[in-house]
Amino acid sequence: MQGFGDEIFQVGSCESGLEIQKVGNAEVDDDGKPRRTGNLWTASAHIITAIIGSGVLSLAWGVAQLGWIAGVATLVIFSGITLYTSSLLADSYRSPVTGKRNYTYKEVVRNNLGRAMYMACATVQYANLSGMVVGYTITASISMAAIQKSDCFHARGRQAPCAVSHNPYMIGLGILEIFLSQIPNFHKLSMLSVVAAIMSFAYSSIGLGLALAKVVSGQGERTSLTGVEVGIGLSAAEKTWRMFRAFGDIAFAYTYSQILVEIQDTLKATPPENQVMKKANIVAVSTTTAFYLMCGCFGYAAFGNNAPGNLLTGFGFYEPFWLVDLANCCIVLHLVGAYQVFAQPVFSAVESWAKSKWPKSNFVNAEYSIGICRSQKFSVNFLRLIWRSSFVILATVIALVMPFFNDILAFLGAMGYWPLTVYFPIEIYIAKNKITRWSWTWLGLQLINSVCLLVAVAAACGSIQGLNKALKTYKPFQVKE
Repeated sequence: MQGFGDEIFQVGSCESGLEIQKVGNAEVDDDGKPRRTGNLWTASAHIITAIIGSGVLSLAWGVAQLGWIAGVATLVIFSGITLYTSSLLADSYRSPVTGKRNYTYKEVVRNNLGRAMYMACATVQYANLSGMVVGYTITASISMAAIQKSDCFHARGRQAPCAVSHNPYMIGLGILEIFLSQIPNFHKLSMLSVVAAIMSFAYSSIGLGLALAKVVSGQGERTSLTGVEVGIGLSAAEKTWRMFRAFGDIAFAYTYSQILVEIQDTLKATPPENQVMKKANIVAVSTTTAFYLMCGCFGYAAFGNNAPGNLLTGFGFYEPFWLVDLANCCIVLHLVGAYQVFAQPVFSAVESWAKSKWPKSNFVNAEYSIGICRSQKFSVNFLRLIWRSSFVILATVIALVMPFFNDILAFLGAMGYWPLTVYFPIEIYIAKNKITRWSWTWLGLQLINSVCLLVAVAAACGSIQGLNKALKTYKPFQVKE
C-alpha cells in the first residue's frame, strides 16, 4: 500500500508487471467504508417498501371501525407525527461535534441517551424486526393461497369448498428468502427495494380501482360518521376493542423508524445525508398518506361498515379474478423484498458483533468469490451463509407452527411503535438541543409522547384480546377453508 498526498493506492503484481489500483478517496468514504451511492430515490424506495405493506388493504376496515371523521383524522394526524419524528431522527445520523456517523438506530440512542436506553432500544428494535419477517412469511402465504382459492371460486363457484393449506407456500417462500438473504447489506438492496415499491403501488392501485369502480357503479354500501354501530352482533365492548385495534393499525401503518438510520447510512455524503433523508421522508410519507387515504376511504365507501379485513385476500372482490390474482402476485413480490429490508439490520447486528469478537477468523471475515458466469461473481462468507440461513429457517418454522402470529405481531407493533417511532427520537432531540424542562417546546413534545403512548397501550390491549380469541380456535398446521 503506497500513499501519494491524500490518495491511497494498492500495489500488486500481474503478468505485465505492476498493477496499481486506486482504493483511496474515490473508492471509500470518510469512515474508510466502501463509497456509499444511495440517493433521494433509493432512500424513498427503501422507505416505501418498508411502510406500504399489505396492511394498506386493511385500512378500509380501520376506517369502518372509526367512521369518516375519526378515521380520516387519524390517518392524517399519524402521518404528520411520523414525518416529524423521522425528521428529528434524520438529524441524529452524524454527531454534531465530531461529525462521526452512527451506523444504526441503537448507536444513535447510545451516543445521545446512554447505555441503559441503548439496551432497551436494541431489544425492542430487533424483536420488532424479527417479528416482522415472521409476519411477512404468513402474509405472503395468505396471498399465495388466495390466488389458488380465487381460481377455484372462479372455476367452481363462490360456494365451492376450496380449502387451501398455507404451509407449502411458507416453505417455498422460506427457500427463496434463504437465497436472497445472502445479499450482503442494505447497499446492495436498492434494486430489490425499487421493484418491491413498484409492486406495492401496483396492488394498492388495483385495490383502490376495484373499490372506486364499485362506488361509481352505485353499489357502495352504507357508511356513517362514527363507523360500525353497536347493535345485533356487535356489543359496545367489542366496538371499543375494534376501535383500539383500528387506532393501532393506522398508527403502525406509518412505522419505519426502526430502519431509518440504516437506510440513511446508504446515502452519499454530498449533499448532506440528513437533508436528503428529510426529503426522502417527505416524498415517502406524503406518497404513502395519499395512498392510505384513497384506499381507506374508497374501500370504506365501497363496503361500508362491512369492510373486510383485507380487500383482496378477504375476498371483498371476486371478479375480475385475473386482476385479483395479479394484485395478490404483487403483494407476494412486495413482501419478498420487504422481508429483506427488515431482516438486514438483524443480520448486520450479529455479523458486526462476530467480526469484533473474532477479527482474525476466516470463518467470520473471509469472503470467497464464486463465478456464476464469465462476467458475474458472487461473494460468499461462511458466517453469513450459516447464520442468515438459520434465521430464515427459524422464522419459517415459527410461521408454520403459529399461523396466528399476526396477532402476536400486532402486540409487538404496539410495544415497539411508541418507543421507536416517538419516544427515542423526541428524547434524542431534547438531549441534543438541551430543551429546557417545562418550556413550551418541551411541553409540546411531551404531548405528542403522551398521546402516542396512550394509542400504543390501547392497541396493545386490543391485540391481546384478538390473540386470546385466536388461541381458542388454534390448530397447528390447519388447512384453511
